[in-house]
Amino acid sequence: MGYDIAPLAKLIEQFERMPGVGKKSAQRMAFYVLNLPDQKAEEFADAITQAHKKIRKCSVCCNLADGEKCSICASETRDKGVICVVEDPRDVIAIERTREYKGTYHVLHGAISPMNGVGPDQLTIKELLKRIDDSVREIILATNPTIEGEATAMYISKLLKPLGVTVSRLAYGVPVGADLEYADEVTLSRAIEGRRIL
Repeated sequence: MGYDIAPLAKLIEQFERMPGVGKKSAQRMAFYVLNLPDQKAEEFADAITQAHKKIRKCSVCCNLADGEKCSICASETRDKGVICVVEDPRDVIAIERTREYKGTYHVLHGAISPMNGVGPDQLTIKELLKRIDDSVREIILATNPTIEGEATAMYISKLLKPLGVTVSRLAYGVPVGADLEYADEVTLSRAIEGRRIL
């Protein structure tokens, strides 16, 4: 009979379900939680419970929010005429870190992937189309540069073209600080296609 403590095994199993967490990392996290003082462990558990209960989709952009609207949609200083369409709430965080973008967002919560059973109806594309009115000047398609992300961008752009709104796509290319000799062919071809005049 092996060494087994059922509650510990269950805790490790729960951590292992997290993306990118293997057995060893799950064990480290489980032992970390076990070593917390009772009050800190309760605060940790309460933070998970409260986040799960209180966080929902923004009624405008479908980003995560703790109220009716997210802080970006509620802001008076954001440019409501530009909407950046992303796949995931984490993409909003990444773009916001640049401190360059002043428009609003729309979160799709995924990408079209027939192999995984995800079609346009499983995404928030209908909600995006409802947002398009005379005040919207540009839609920036910032889906990931994957087959699914490209397919999603093409699908959305075809829906938006008849609406008379400018549709743009994020530029792709060689990362800053990288050597050209190490870039793959697709990245280099995208960089050449997306070149700009200096």
